[in-house]
Amino acid sequence: MTKIAIIGAGLIGGSLALCFKGQPGLRVTGYSYRQESADKYVRLGVVDEATTSLEEAVHGADYIFLCVPVGMLTDYAQRISLMPLKSGCILTDVGSTKAGVAAAVSTIKWGDAVFIGGHPMAGSERAGVEAASAILFENAYYVLTPDENTPPEAVDRLSYLLRLTRAKIVHMNPKEHDEIVGAISHLPHLIAAALVNQVSRYNEGNGGYAMLAAGGFRDITRIASSDPIVWRDILLENRVIVLRLLEEWGGELNRLADILRSEDGEAISGAFRSAGEFRSSLPERRKGVLQSIYECYMDVPDHPGIIGKIATELGNRNISLSNLQIIETRMDVPGVLRLSFRTQGDLDQAVEVLEAFNYVVRVT
Repeated sequence: MTKIAIIGAGLIGGSLALCFKGQPGLRVTGYSYRQESADKYVRLGVVDEATTSLEEAVHGADYIFLCVPVGMLTDYAQRISLMPLKSGCILTDVGSTKAGVAAAVSTIKWGDAVFIGGHPMAGSERAGVEAASAILFENAYYVLTPDENTPPEAVDRLSYLLRLTRAKIVHMNPKEHDEIVGAISHLPHLIAAALVNQVSRYNEGNGGYAMLAAGGFRDITRIASSDPIVWRDILLENRVIVLRLLEEWGGELNRLADILRSEDGEAISGAFRSAGEFRSSLPERRKGVLQSIYECYMDVPDHPGIIGKIATELGNRNISLSNLQIIETRMDVPGVLRLSFRTQGDLDQAVEVLEAFNYVVRVT
């Protein structure tokens, strides 16, 4: 029996556990320093067993997944390295930054165990073990960052296990990983937070900002609502790269400001044109480090029971609706209904069903 230890079964750890639990020959043990959380792991069926003893969790484990916040990874790695580990045990993490972790664990004596950095590039707007899902990583990229001293056999074993997540496994240098993720995830999170805080200050003097921002503005800045502690640790860990990216972003903003000052309409159009072309070239059905939004908008008449009818038609076809929001309804004016789904497949099916009922559906 292969033992897998999940240290911290929150959203990511819990989702990994669900990918492994119940598979032939695998047994999943969860760890939390809080008894309440350990009991919850078992009650929700995320793990086979759970404990508040770190040593008990890793004892005899063939694989150990460190699913704790980035700021705690080194401490946990050091503590576990002092415990008797099974020969050939593979340890890995799920942190959003890799260079700092790689540098820290390189100084640790692992004996017959092997550490391989990892980052499953998928997430959710929700957090905690309650949000864990066995399909969270499906069609996502899962980055592994082995170094030149990592035994190829260990990388192959970990990659083989991770096939159960149905993610696409890629190998990358830790610094290259941090550069890329810094640009496509860390910088956007900072920009979103700064923009929301700026508008919040405006709103103190005029409540119209919040009133009119409820639609598109709220959507494009949703990542500003990410876990503050998690992002504190990520940004501090990757601060050198993020600071450079912020400087370059400032230069980009200054370039756009100069275009506006000169009233260069063609340059403004060109900026949007080039951005649109690159964005259109990005893969649509591959999950990324920023959680994709699978949603559509539709006009609905202000008739009693109409929303219940729509939800029923989708439910009858086993289409999973994750959220439903009425954006606007007024007497004699169609309301705008926003429907959110967990997968691209559910969205595609929903659009087909709704259009068959002659609803006007828009996918953004």
